[in-house]
Amino acid sequence: MPFPTQRMRRYRKTKTLRRLFEETRLVPSDFILPLFTEEGLQSPKPIASMPGVLRHSLSSLAREAAAAHRLGIQGVLLFGIPKKKDAMAKEAHNPNGVIQKAVKLLKREEPELAVITDVCACEYTSHGHCGILHGEDVDNDKTLELLQKIALSHATAGADMVAPSDMMDGRIRAIRQALDQKGFPMTPILSYAAKFSTCFYGPFRDAVDSAPAFGDRKTYQMPASNSREAMREIQLDIEEGADAVMVKPALTALDIITKARWRFQLPLWAYHVSGEYTMVKAAGKMGWLNEETAMAESLLAIKRAGADRIITYWAKEAARLFK
Repeated sequence: MPFPTQRMRRYRKTKTLRRLFEETRLVPSDFILPLFTEEGLQSPKPIASMPGVLRHSLSSLAREAAAAHRLGIQGVLLFGIPKKKDAMAKEAHNPNGVIQKAVKLLKREEPELAVITDVCACEYTSHGHCGILHGEDVDNDKTLELLQKIALSHATAGADMVAPSDMMDGRIRAIRQALDQKGFPMTPILSYAAKFSTCFYGPFRDAVDSAPAFGDRKTYQMPASNSREAMREIQLDIEEGADAVMVKPALTALDIITKARWRFQLPLWAYHVSGEYTMVKAAGKMGWLNEETAMAESLLAIKRAGADRIITYWAKEAARLFK
């Protein structure tokens, strides 16, 4: 029956009632914390374009991961910055590389914390692209072999899950085959399945020195205009053996998250990326909005859209707020 029998404001009368009728609720285990570690670093180093985010030494990385775990965060996503880069990204699969050392350390110090590794070449190539070049474009099929080597090196080091972010065609199948054949059939793959090309990755590229030396990544990252293509990308990755799928970025792809949630049954994650984080930080610093409130509303929107887990640089702050 209509008004006045039905009054929607009844749900909102008190804080207790508002809490009782909450449809979407965030908890610390919803969040995954991205962490950066730089080879040879002796102490943490601030990232200028990402206030509050650091490049870590191995020792500070372990402390940060432990602090996150104490807050109820169940997983971290690792990115490495090597001393040496080359055209073939050799350091990406070095058994004694920066990420491989970090994984071993974290699994020793925090064995109950899930350690997820980014599988890509952009942090390790001298040209900043996500694979092996043929001319000025990435050679898809040659890059698959490189990705297999990277994923295997991470699994061998003890990674709980590998997360390919390169957007090469066929990468999930190639990595699944390599893991299965080399004795890691139980290592899950989190696929960056719908990864859009966007300016919101800019601060991240500062964080890992991975800006392309020429051109851009639009031949492998998706155009922001295409929703049906995103569904095809996700479907293909599921068919190739992905255990979970991701949409990236999060806030500018909330519609994609919702469509994927309705269509697919796999665990669905979203990456609340560096630019989405930094623009709120900047506005908060200027006093144009309340940073904590903007953070909370952003994360609620991502979960309300349908994401099961959220990768966010605010993971620790959010875990404290939503404990």
